[in-house]
Order: sequence, then C-alpha cells, then structure tokens
Amino acid sequence: MQWTNMKEQTVYENRWFQVNLADVALPDGRHLDHFLIRMRPVAVATVVNGANEVLLLWRHRFITDSWGWELPAGVVEDGEDVAVAAARELEEETGWRPGPMRHLMSVEPSNGLTDAVHHVYWSDEAAYTGPPQDAFESSRREWVHLKVVPDLIARGEVPGANMVAALLMLHQLRLG
Repeated sequence: MQWTNMKEQTVYENRWFQVNLADVALPDGRHLDHFLIRMRPVAVATVVNGANEVLLLWRHRFITDSWGWELPAGVVEDGEDVAVAAARELEEETGWRPGPMRHLMSVEPSNGLTDAVHHVYWSDEAAYTGPPQDAFESSRREWVHLKVVPDLIARGEVPGANMVAALLMLHQLRLG
C-alpha cells in the first residue's frame, strides 16, 4: 500500500529543520493531513582504539530528561562532505581528532515522522588535541570497552536507536 504526498506546505522552518503539513492520498482515495519534519543530514562519529574501546559521551537530554551514552553527532553544513562533518563533530565534542573515517551505516531514526538520515562514521585511530571545543555537549567523555556495549543497551544506558544500531554494528565488526 503506497501513500501519495499530493502537496506539502511549510508551517515553520529554521536552519536545522522544517515542519511541513502534507495532503496525503491513501490507496482507497481518502485524504488525510500529515505533519512531517524535513531535516538536514546528521553526521555521527566515533573512534575504536586498539584495545577495542569506543569513545563515548555521557550526556543529559533535556527533552526526555534522561542520561545516556551517545556518539558525537551534528548537522552537516551546506556543501560539507559528510565524512568531514563527522570528523569535525568528533573533535569539537571530544577533543580527539580522528584518523581516516570509514562509513559504518546510514539510518533513518524516525521515518514515519521525519526524513532525517544519520550517517555514522568511525576510525580506528585518533590523536588527542586538547579539551573539547563543545564541552557543554556532555558531562564526560570516556573510552568504553565494546564487550560491555550489549549490557549498556540492555540497561537502557544507550537511549538513542541510532546509537544502539551503530554500537552493535561496531561490536559485531570488532568482536564478532
């Protein structure tokens, strides 16, 4: 069953996203109004070192009033290469400059409401450059062994579905 977006109008927009209202035609001919959010691509990044530790952020999200482990992430600027954006976000949020970035996966975290695509990159090397420029993004930055990732997820300490997917993929790639 395919829904058809007949037309769309912007209700609100800023530099990060647009809230649109779509006139959607259903297969049986009925129409419904559907709100959707159009978003810029997001670059996500981390490093896995030789000891199979992954660099994570411990941060609070005020929207859900929750704490959890995350990977550095941010919007891709106009004209910016996604891998370059991922490396930039990693260094700004952790103080670690990654080596060559590898694409791990791209995920759509909420494709029933938004067109957001999160592109996840990783490196197996990094150099510490000093305190993070965006230290306000997290309470701490830690190297966490990949073997504990499934337990962190099971305890709800990695709340973001995109982060869960990326960390499980890295766990599988590095530890089998």
